[in-house]
Amino acid sequence: MPLLYTTMNKKTVKDIDLKGKRVLMRVDFNVPMQDGKVTDDKRIRASLPTIQYVLDQGASLILMSHLGRPKGGPDPEFSLRAASEVLASLLGKPVKMAPDCVGPQVEKMAKALKPGEVLMLENTRFHAGEEKNDLDLAKQMASLGDVYVNDAFGSAHRAHSSTEGVAHFLPAVSGFLMEQELEYLGRAVSNPEHPYIAILGGAKISDKILVVETLLSKCDKLIIGGGMANTFLAAKGYNMQDSLVEAGSVDTAKSIMSKAGSKLLLPVDAVIADKFEADANSKVVDADKVPAGWRIMDIGPKSVSEFKAALNGAKLIVWNGPMGVFEMPKFAEGTFAIAKLLAESGATTVIGGGDSASAVKKAGVAKQMTHVSTGGGASLEFLEGKELPGVAALLDK
Repeated sequence: MPLLYTTMNKKTVKDIDLKGKRVLMRVDFNVPMQDGKVTDDKRIRASLPTIQYVLDQGASLILMSHLGRPKGGPDPEFSLRAASEVLASLLGKPVKMAPDCVGPQVEKMAKALKPGEVLMLENTRFHAGEEKNDLDLAKQMASLGDVYVNDAFGSAHRAHSSTEGVAHFLPAVSGFLMEQELEYLGRAVSNPEHPYIAILGGAKISDKILVVETLLSKCDKLIIGGGMANTFLAAKGYNMQDSLVEAGSVDTAKSIMSKAGSKLLLPVDAVIADKFEADANSKVVDADKVPAGWRIMDIGPKSVSEFKAALNGAKLIVWNGPMGVFEMPKFAEGTFAIAKLLAESGATTVIGGGDSASAVKKAGVAKQMTHVSTGGGASLEFLEGKELPGVAALLDK
């Protein structure tokens, strides 16, 4: 799909000379693991174009990433060794594994790298200073390379030593994945094509108040589903019974609805269950007729057809958050129906990361989307119009 315009005013790997340089690159290898094995390598594959480009330019490459939430010290469970092995098989060449991400031994390994060689540093979160954006730690990391490339969009909303701190000490540019993320998400923020429809789901409205307000100021229609829709329905005076409702956000939902008017679309019916279990009894009811002891688990077929009508003729659709408890097959139909509508829409479709990304994958339509983000939290903050520290730190064109 041609890029109509660019929001990317940051330098990329193509804007600097890499030949003979040691490139320190922040990637997002925070991948799902089970029994010491990587269970989904999507994020590793997503970094390949930049990795390959850097190596083709005659540079050596030092990769760094976090993985999981270790307690600020080394923990074999959160080692990046398994990710480095997956990368080695994808690249078809060895990837050296460092014992740490800083220190004399790591410096020695980095200095010894020849053009075309790859070194994977150990989990940056094995140092408590990483999440505090400790500049001493960042300086030690920066000493390993000549140039810094940030290709970890999924971590760009955090000001950590490896995402923001390092950029104080080295010329800092974006990789191709970062560039692509900013390109497509930027369309939704700075210069959207109309009709522009936004779809928000997921559990909590409190996490998404800012994004709701920002999107309402830019889009033509905002569709709300998932657990957060219950809070809006409660604000309309419907009895949600045992459904998830954020009592503290009901007034916020009221004021959002009064400002939004007909721009805001809510479910008109729902798939309900008598307990929060995959094998619960279920039925479809109108959204204002949930019986006592039951809870909303998904949007119903009438809602899907109303949302379909709203999406008709859209030029740009942004989707963040599922329409129901799609992890349970019985309550996944609404989410999958929306995924398929987007796939067939002919619009530019931008999917926020996290659950929405796994929903389009589970629905089998990920490849039909224009862009599926690799960052859940980062894409939400970007859509809110916030500046991401990891992006702000890069050199301007």
